[in-house]
Amino acid sequence: MSDVVITAAYAITGRWREGYDLGDHARAQRLLDQLGVGALTSRRFGTLSEGERKRVQVARALMTDPELLLLDEPAAGLDLGGREDLVRRLGAIALDVNAPTTVLVTHHVEEIPEGFTHALLLRSGGVVARGRIDDVLTADLLSATFGLPLDVDRQGHRWTARAR
Repeated sequence: MSDVVITAAYAITGRWREGYDLGDHARAQRLLDQLGVGALTSRRFGTLSEGERKRVQVARALMTDPELLLLDEPAAGLDLGGREDLVRRLGAIALDVNAPTTVLVTHHVEEIPEGFTHALLLRSGGVVARGRIDDVLTADLLSATFGLPLDVDRQGHRWTARAR
């Protein structure tokens, strides 16, 4: 499974004849540890749970030390525990001053981790609202975005939305 992460250093998907130095191996292990799957390095990627796979994929995306991290529905298909674990770990990354700028695409405000500061709401390819997250994630704007009346609540750094 660690091959999935370390091969990102050469932008390939499998091990061939390329060589990896100790720094590559150490970085891959640190990323896997940071995402909570470091103890699973001996397992094959195909044997991991969906949540574990998602965390390995995020580690792979971070392996090259990118300036921009794009996450498209990273919590899709996860159960509640897997989602909450991933959201917590993405929040820790977002709060790290050395982390890349991160763009998260989601249809569920519950999946927005702590540390995200801005939001963009789209409907039918057009912008409904954009700006600071506190100004954008409102009942009126989310209702306009999804086309139904919503109640929006914030507890701490997390959001919820429910149909009225």
